[in-house]
Amino acid sequence: MKRLLILPALLWAMVSVGQTWTEKKNDGISLVTNPKGQTLAYALSSGVKLLTVDGLAFKDLNKNNVLDKYEDWRLPVDVRAKDLAAKMSVEQIAGLMLYSGHQSIPAQATGFRAGTYNGKSLAESGALSSDITDQQKKFLTDDNLRHILITTVESPEVAAKWNNNIQSYIEGIGLGIPANTSSDPRHGAVANTEYNLGSGGKISMWPVSLGMAATFDPALVQKFGSIAAKEYRALGITTALSPQIDLGTEPRWSRINGTFGEDPILAADMAKAYVDGFQTSSGKAEIKEGWGYQSVNAMVKHWPGGGPEEGGRDGHFAYGKFAVYPGKNFDTHLVPFVKGAFSLSGKTKMASAVMPYYTISYDQDKTYNENVGNGFSKYLITDLLRKKYGYDGVVCTDWLITGDEGKTPDVFAGKSWGVETLTIAQRHYKVIMAGVDQFGGNNAAGPILEAYQMGVKEHGEPFMRKRFEESAVRLLKNIFNVGLFENPYVDPQVSKSVVGNAEYMTAGYEAQLKSLILLKNKGHVLPLKKNLTAYIPKRTVPAGRDWFGNVTPEKIEYPVSMDIAKKYFTITDDPTQADIALVFVKSPDGGVGYSKADRESGGTGYVPISLQYGPYTSTASREKSIAAGDPVVDPTITNRSYKGKSFTASNLADLKSIEDTKAAMKNKPVIVIVDGNKPMIFQEFEPQVDAIVFGFGVMNQAVLDLLTGAAEPSGLLPVQMPLNMETVEQQLEDVPHDMKVHVDSEGNAYDFGYGLNWKGVIDDKRTAHYKKKALKP
Repeated sequence: MKRLLILPALLWAMVSVGQTWTEKKNDGISLVTNPKGQTLAYALSSGVKLLTVDGLAFKDLNKNNVLDKYEDWRLPVDVRAKDLAAKMSVEQIAGLMLYSGHQSIPAQATGFRAGTYNGKSLAESGALSSDITDQQKKFLTDDNLRHILITTVESPEVAAKWNNNIQSYIEGIGLGIPANTSSDPRHGAVANTEYNLGSGGKISMWPVSLGMAATFDPALVQKFGSIAAKEYRALGITTALSPQIDLGTEPRWSRINGTFGEDPILAADMAKAYVDGFQTSSGKAEIKEGWGYQSVNAMVKHWPGGGPEEGGRDGHFAYGKFAVYPGKNFDTHLVPFVKGAFSLSGKTKMASAVMPYYTISYDQDKTYNENVGNGFSKYLITDLLRKKYGYDGVVCTDWLITGDEGKTPDVFAGKSWGVETLTIAQRHYKVIMAGVDQFGGNNAAGPILEAYQMGVKEHGEPFMRKRFEESAVRLLKNIFNVGLFENPYVDPQVSKSVVGNAEYMTAGYEAQLKSLILLKNKGHVLPLKKNLTAYIPKRTVPAGRDWFGNVTPEKIEYPVSMDIAKKYFTITDDPTQADIALVFVKSPDGGVGYSKADRESGGTGYVPISLQYGPYTSTASREKSIAAGDPVVDPTITNRSYKGKSFTASNLADLKSIEDTKAAMKNKPVIVIVDGNKPMIFQEFEPQVDAIVFGFGVMNQAVLDLLTGAAEPSGLLPVQMPLNMETVEQQLEDVPHDMKVHVDSEGNAYDFGYGLNWKGVIDDKRTAHYKKKALKP
């Protein structure tokens, strides 16, 4: 017996001969350098030990004193993932299939992202901002969750420390599977923030996706992806819940500003560039085939395209659950996926994850004839995505699709479109059997385990075990590819120096300048001389209500920081003393397409979404909607038409401000600067003004630089600007480039690919390439 006990020690001594690795310990983390292999890191508190094989170091994550295949960084990722999946219990795989709800660092005391520390709020507990919450500890241990979505962070340094705390907490649990942390897009510009050459910020700031599209420059988008990935990795983030590559063919859709526009060729090129930028590591950071320590998994969304929402209503709510295809144009919406994100130029070849949208792609399933949300559709996920297009990456549902919907169509709750009458566990089972791997926004494993037992009862244990392992392998490959099993830790001081550094801030600012579109420049009034006397009217910010029901009151304020504006102009509040007027407005906020008041007064609740400021009555819309129906909330509403109903944009005051300024300035130049989030009707005010600059989510300073000639405008319209609301009503939700467009007083048509520079209408390689290829209805 003694000889048997001694033998493992002898074997350990033998494999330790010729050790080549070195170890350095700092702040509770051990960094292990393999001169001819991967650098490893582990927490000293985790209980993880090192194995030496062939002189190289490996982490013994499951603490069995054996180098398992999944622990061997020399092996292909596919081999490692299959080995680990086979070792996992059903409970562990169920946890891997979860994607957490939104987490703030630190957790808020109340509200949507609340959390506690030893049962108390952060302020009461004495905990650090980087500490793990009680709720996070629970879902990491009890539910085996390993995919975490983070939102706001106090600072890059705090985010890095929180990441290290999370990773060290779970490294010593079970099989040592690290956390895969993700983020929604977080690089948007803050309008009144000041940019100084050489200064840093919390994170580099870029235009929104529709602004990126306005550059018509895929190389710029790839540069963004590469920079953003480095910043994400410094924050501990290894999956981006982006890009959003839905085609923006429905101009009223509230999420069109997150797309790359309405043109499939441009959107595909931008999608490809974005994913290549995020996923590709090079040089010392590369592990294999483009993947490595500067890679971030890209989860493209939303398969098979969420753009063609009927009437422009959004699928986050029951009133917008249907995507429709009156132009029989379903396949065009797949182009950004199959010719873009799934066909990369870089080594990683394909976006590693994809998210279906909430919507029901109405009457598109010709195999099973189901009208269910995309995440529940076997036709869309297995038959189309997996089999026809050969996609074997992770498919993750959008957030909360298995939850119960609200009591009325306008309540933000679960989004179980098409399967409202199923139980929560039945919805999970349907998602799994559709071919989906993961549940967005679900922290609890219980319903997945119930779904597993449903499958065992219907198909037997071997079948369900195999089905679960298929998803586990896909999920694990994304964690292996970015090197988390070797080193999930980040250096807080490095994070502090990387995120928002001066170089990255400059790149983002330059992209903002390139995204700005000069639509009108009557008499070449622009560029302006510096130090002219400028009148900038205050703006009425209308009262608002966000998705979660939070209400903000109306306020009146300057639309641009006066401290910044005074660096460019002499500012006056008296238009009679001004040389020029600069009117900053938002594009019309024409509603969401549903009115609770209309429903409570006996109507259907459905009203038009307007792209103009002034009152609009729908006369050209459909007599009968293409799709309707909600078996739980509103079963009596079988027609969602809003013909004959009216709506006025909440920011009508923006139009009045333009009109009042024009009257006050008499014949002096009036320049309108539009912060846009979707197409809009220009005929209400365009003939009255001298110049129009249009941007999608940029800093006001970038606008002022452009107005004064520090940069030349080069942006182009990535979407059409409609002539009027009649053409909006008559266009087909699924068809690009099918509207009559506005023609201004200078004879310029506000069509796809249009924009001005100081000389006139832009005609360059970009316009020649994309306008020539633009799909016509």
